[in-house]
Amino acid sequence: MFQATRRRLVLWYTSITALLLLLFATTVYLYVRSTLIDRVDDTLKHSLEVVERSLAIEEQPQANGLPKLRLNLEASFGDKADSLEEDRIDIEWFSPTGELLWSTLSEPLNVPITATRAPQTVYLQEGDSPESQPILRQIAERISRDRQIIGYLRVSHPWFEIARPSRDLAIDLSFGIIVMIASVAATGWWLSGLAMKPVGESYQYLKQFTADASHELRSPIASIQTQVQVALADPEIAAGSGKPTLDNIERLTRRLGRLVDDLLFLTRQDSGMVAWQPQPLSVDALLLDVVEEQTAIATSKGIQLHFQILDIEAETSLSDDDPFAVLGDWDQLFRLFLNVLGNALRYTPEGGQVQVTLDYCPPSRPPASAKASGTVVVTISDTGIGIPPDALPHVFERFYRVDPARRQDLGHLSGSGLGLAIAQTIVQRHGGHLALDSCLDQGTDVEIVLPAYLPG
Repeated sequence: MFQATRRRLVLWYTSITALLLLLFATTVYLYVRSTLIDRVDDTLKHSLEVVERSLAIEEQPQANGLPKLRLNLEASFGDKADSLEEDRIDIEWFSPTGELLWSTLSEPLNVPITATRAPQTVYLQEGDSPESQPILRQIAERISRDRQIIGYLRVSHPWFEIARPSRDLAIDLSFGIIVMIASVAATGWWLSGLAMKPVGESYQYLKQFTADASHELRSPIASIQTQVQVALADPEIAAGSGKPTLDNIERLTRRLGRLVDDLLFLTRQDSGMVAWQPQPLSVDALLLDVVEEQTAIATSKGIQLHFQILDIEAETSLSDDDPFAVLGDWDQLFRLFLNVLGNALRYTPEGGQVQVTLDYCPPSRPPASAKASGTVVVTISDTGIGIPPDALPHVFERFYRVDPARRQDLGHLSGSGLGLAIAQTIVQRHGGHLALDSCLDQGTDVEIVLPAYLPG
């Protein structure tokens, strides 16, 4: 129980930390990437301004007397290509009609010129399908003098100057997150162990106290019960007015003795004090003993108690093996079925019915390399008062009891609220599971499933 709680604490702590780290890393990555893009854009704008100021524009006279402005490419770009290459800036000059006249790029981009100072991203294109991979960041501007368009200037910056640092940052952040999550998980496991240690010690002390107290109470309770029985055997006392009081004391003593036994059993099971030495046993023979023991109680209450073993010949090909054999402890399983059947009889009114059914379910997909065992299913159904829907989630809790107004505790049949808790503990110890289905004022069905045992 404490290990499961410890694992849950570590899982929650690690998950929340991982989420916070992921949000932090995402924020850092987006911020750094946005900063890189802004810096590239500032570089492009600055380069555009520098190149624009250094353009050598010449006037060429025409027949109409109006000079025509023309850009001297050699004078404008000849001595700047090397410096621009060092800054990883590429320049393109277009004619007023959009024709590429000069470029530092090895191959034309085939990207239409757009006269806008807003930075744009150029993506790698293959055919008619643009890929998601960007290759350039660029800015274009229309150059004009005296209302004459001289041409278009476009500067570009390679995208890998943004992609490479972003990729490296993403790798570093991912590695850092993994290391941090592993460190947080290890630290959380260590800290949760320290935090759970005093709780575990307190729980162990409590279990030990319960076991010791239960063990010590058994002797005085047995002594009181023996003395009461001896007193009741005296003819004078049995005929006197004190007999009802002694009967009541004897009944309460038996009930207290059962409560102490139940507490001692649960405490020993929780602490592992009982050695687990399972042996092959037959459930049908065990159920016959349980039903036989409870038949007298059922008859005294006017309840019809039936025991049925379903025909399994059509469901399994077992021949010599006992299909109802399980590997377990006879006394514990006897106690399991006795508790469940006792509850069915206790909460079934006079004239009702209690049905005990034993069945074998073969595995749906038996393993190819192992002998399939299937499961042994015991169903105990009654026509009793049922359990309210709001009480169903709590019936396996220790000392939980339904509203006293709905209980029918009669004499030695009164319960302590530990029967189903003991039943569930025994079933889990045997590797099975217990399911309970109940409808108010109609009855309760309890299904106990245990793994079957096949020798060999």
